[in-house]
Amino acid sequence: METYCRGCGRAIHERAEICPSCGVRQLSAHSDKNKTTAGILALFLGSVGVHKFYMGNAGMGILYLLFSWTFIPLIIGFIEGIIYLTESDEKFASRLR
Repeated sequence: METYCRGCGRAIHERAEICPSCGVRQLSAHSDKNKTTAGILALFLGSVGVHKFYMGNAGMGILYLLFSWTFIPLIIGFIEGIIYLTESDEKFASRLR
């Protein structure tokens, strides 16, 4: 069975630890990050970037916090929540850091 590389997006073997094309280390099959949890966090707490912190992207989480007063992160977080909940597991895993 194949999965997709987190770095370059190419198809690789599901048990590959490192992508043979780009050399990016892959997540373990038992990642502790759940796309449903990330989606719900984005829907309800996306305005302050909680979903970004959960996914390991603290820089974007801080950016969401800084601009939370503009309500723009609220809209973006809601859209991201819907995207996380509807996309495939492979695509979600490529978003994790």
